[in-house]
Amino acid sequence: MAFNGAIGIDLGTTNSCVAVWCNDHVVVIPNNNGNRTTPSVIAFIDERMLVGDDAKRQVATNPSNTLFQAKRLIGRNFSDPIVQSDMKHWPFKVTSNGNNQPRIAIQSRGSTKHLAPEEVSAITLKKLKADAESYLDKKVTDAVVTVPAYFNASQREATINAGKIAGLNVLRVLNEPTAAAMAYEMQRAKKGVGFDFGGGTLDVSLMRVGDDVFEVIATSGDTHLGGEDFDLLLMSYCVDEFTKKHTGKAVSAPRAIQRLRIACEAAKHKLSSATTAEIVLDSLVDGIDFEATITRDCFEKMCDGLIQKTLTSISHVLEDVKMNRREVDDVVLVGGSTRIPKVQKLVSEFFGGKELNKSINADEAIAYGAAVQAFVLAGGQSQLTDALLLLDVTPLTLGVVAYGGAMSPLIKRNTTIPVQVPGVHWSIKEVFHLPLQRKTGSIVEDKLLSATRGLIRILSRNNTLVPHLKASLRPQHRHHLLTLSQPLHGVHWWMKETFNLPLQRTQPQPLLVQQL
Repeated sequence: MAFNGAIGIDLGTTNSCVAVWCNDHVVVIPNNNGNRTTPSVIAFIDERMLVGDDAKRQVATNPSNTLFQAKRLIGRNFSDPIVQSDMKHWPFKVTSNGNNQPRIAIQSRGSTKHLAPEEVSAITLKKLKADAESYLDKKVTDAVVTVPAYFNASQREATINAGKIAGLNVLRVLNEPTAAAMAYEMQRAKKGVGFDFGGGTLDVSLMRVGDDVFEVIATSGDTHLGGEDFDLLLMSYCVDEFTKKHTGKAVSAPRAIQRLRIACEAAKHKLSSATTAEIVLDSLVDGIDFEATITRDCFEKMCDGLIQKTLTSISHVLEDVKMNRREVDDVVLVGGSTRIPKVQKLVSEFFGGKELNKSINADEAIAYGAAVQAFVLAGGQSQLTDALLLLDVTPLTLGVVAYGGAMSPLIKRNTTIPVQVPGVHWSIKEVFHLPLQRKTGSIVEDKLLSATRGLIRILSRNNTLVPHLKASLRPQHRHHLLTLSQPLHGVHWWMKETFNLPLQRTQPQPLLVQQL
């Protein structure tokens, strides 16, 4: 089997998938259990570590030591309201490392260990890498890893770090809806909407596809909206039903909650093809059984608010480019949550009853596109891929924040990348938070002053005008990371984009560039 060393990975909130381009087609690689997707779940039991299917099977009996949804933590601060909210629903313990970075506590080999979200994701990536190597009987070195289009820079960089920990050279972090679009064969020029609704995130991208060119025009989404949120609503409903029947009894034990979570997820899946689903749990609390019949109509009503939010993201994409919904030729569905009938119905109605494109497995489409991109970036040659051109956009506005909070945009959201914005001037007297890294041999002296919120203020010695500041998303930066350069008296200062990254690092990383 011809293989050039690069694989495509869909690192999902709930499930992950790995694929490879071989012999002019994409192969989705099964795991050691024969399944084409692998749960993004890791468990520690006694002195063993379980990953994927094996870990998910024992979550109800080992809840505090089974880790899942690491993607909802990656690249975020511990104090992030989203993290604080999610922690209430997890059976495992999340703490701060003292620098406002989340750490997941686990018991392993008789002691407590604290894992960074990147380390947890790296375990899943390492499992997918091993499955690929076993299937291909070859060493895997490179990978394209997908992320939600609306991931910010800290989340992207954390994903890259997870790849490094797993022993992978990440060729590119590719936006998930863009990867999905590459999996669909659109021979003639079309304007298509990629609707990627997975276990934890929603991405909506407007694309122009045709003649081997995949051009992203605009993107929107929600990094905290997916199938997991439907599960939580159904769990809340079941808890309410239980407490109504059994006053004074609370469904609070971690094992009971995880049993209920598993049952609600199964019921949700069944309601995509059936009109009713039974939830039956023996001895859920203090020997009391729980039974409930969930109708599709009941489920859709309780989840209507979440479904309506998906339509808001579609509207935002079209409004950004002032496009009428009737101009959209194709709507591509990706992600397991698109199987929910009400989601399909409302998306179709939004586009005037348009038939939705479901021609490829919704769970595999993203890995499929990532495999194509991995083959191309690793230097693979094929008549089917040689002419492919991918044009993506930056999903969030990038800019400079002056002391006091005013922001000056540099690169607006939905700008095609790579891009360079030259000729921006500021006076140092205005005191910007400039986290500039000095090149070796620099003769410019600066005074570093501590500022509020742990930021650093940089003042030049004589408070002179900063001559020039360029911002660019360069071609080699395939991960949507910004580079700033500042020529000053012939000395260049460089800063790799670090907005929204943790401030506690070997070198200070104050807030310079912000996303809106």
